Amino acid sequence: MKEDAYITIGNTGEGFFRNKGSRFISFAIPVKNEEEINFHLQSIRQKFSDAHHHCYAWSLGIHRNKFRYYDDGEPSGTAGRPIYGQILSAGITNVLVVVVRYFGGVKLGTSGLIEAYKTAALEAINKAEKITEYEMENLDIEFDYSMMEVIMRKIKWKKFRVVESTYGERCVIRIEVRKSLYDEAVMVFKDISGIILK
Repeated sequence: MKEDAYITIGNTGEGFFRNKGSRFISFAIPVKNEEEINFHLQSIRQKFSDAHHHCYAWSLGIHRNKFRYYDDGEPSGTAGRPIYGQILSAGITNVLVVVVRYFGGVKLGTSGLIEAYKTAALEAINKAEKITEYEMENLDIEFDYSMMEVIMRKIKWKKFRVVESTYGERCVIRIEVRKSLYDEAVMVFKDISGIILK
């Protein structure tokens, strides 16, 4: 796999596990930043406000340089860490996995809890579609309006995605390119005189 590629999920997966009366409802959700994570956590807490525990783990970034796991009142290491372990085992990132527990009246013990949270997390992850994504970078192209046709032809030819544009005497178009292909993208426009790439 290229150094700018990573595996994530393309949709939300839902799972369910029951053990000795306790019910574990799980969700694997694709996320891009901590704002999205907080939004989904709040939504799930509101939807399942009568549940005893809302345990979760998440991972962000191609190298998983941002991650967190949380036990939400369960004995330390019995919920959040096993959930995070399933994220690592699946080889995915940019994902939030939440397991909601309704206590069934019978204690499961440390090993029982770990197994329950692992199983519930895996159920949700397995229901989600795995997809390959790429680390992206922005390239700004500044040029005179008279060069618009030439620039747009090259953008369409290479199927670059335009993320922002400003038009005037001098125009700026921002395109999104794969990190590993950034230098290649610069070369596409290098032969046009009077443009600024940044």
